[in-house]
Amino acid sequence: MEAGRAIGIDLGGTKILAGVIERSGKVGETREIATPTQSQAALLAAVVGIVAELRGPGIGVVGLGVPVRIDMRSGRALAAVNLPLHDVALAEVLGERVGLPVAVVNDGSAAAFAEFHHGAGRGSSTLVLLTLGTGVGGGIVLDGTLYRGWSEVGHMVIVEDGEPCQGTCTGRGHVESYCSGTAADRLARRALGPGASARDLVEARHPLLARIGRHLGAAVASLQNLFDPDVVVIGGGFGVSAGELLLGPVRSVILHETLAPGGKNVRLAVAELGASAGLIGAGLVAYDALG
Repeated sequence: MEAGRAIGIDLGGTKILAGVIERSGKVGETREIATPTQSQAALLAAVVGIVAELRGPGIGVVGLGVPVRIDMRSGRALAAVNLPLHDVALAEVLGERVGLPVAVVNDGSAAAFAEFHHGAGRGSSTLVLLTLGTGVGGGIVLDGTLYRGWSEVGHMVIVEDGEPCQGTCTGRGHVESYCSGTAADRLARRALGPGASARDLVEARHPLLARIGRHLGAAVASLQNLFDPDVVVIGGGFGVSAGELLLGPVRSVILHETLAPGGKNVRLAVAELGASAGLIGAGLVAYDALG
């Protein structure tokens, strides 16, 4: 089946952003609504409604990026932290309701696919993305193919028995515990006072950012040793705003912790597509699923 255009949907904990996505990555008409979180039924109805609003001539497929682990063996979306989704075959259920093929992928993987094709990863072969926001997400593209596993890079352990993780995660010492915007907020309050935030650290170019960057470097070094990416992209609201204040310490760590010559060869970059990455990537994943 040849889809002339796709609808890409970035389903977040606070808002749903959707748009018509061309194969070139160009974003056409968009819609944005608050995410209904009262029930799974209300959430699915909202997705069906936004597809109906955007559906027009040439729309042949829908892609959905969602912050939930996808069991690629069964196609079921497992438990989500901030959404009322649990053990549901999203692609099947939504496909039946909208009457179009639906591809579902983790939202971090969708953003990685978008940055690979049309953002900071253009021209690369293998890419790793880490998004530093409220939590830490990400995705991996291997030799031009999106890795469809969980890609929960934010839950890599970088400090044994370290800081508790966030939300429903029971682990400790994860990347998310040290490198998320939430973790940076916590450090800011300790250092600058009760009302301080990660933004204050960035504006002051505070030395604590180097500590966060070194923790991030440990994660990047492990990913480098596993996948040997051409480029590692740092995204998310906190990651983009801190930018080089984090990447400098990351570089110093990976030069020591990666197997030669990986630390010298990898390119570190800040994400380029901003809030559009998720919906662009979701649309591209939908095209990719059709072949």
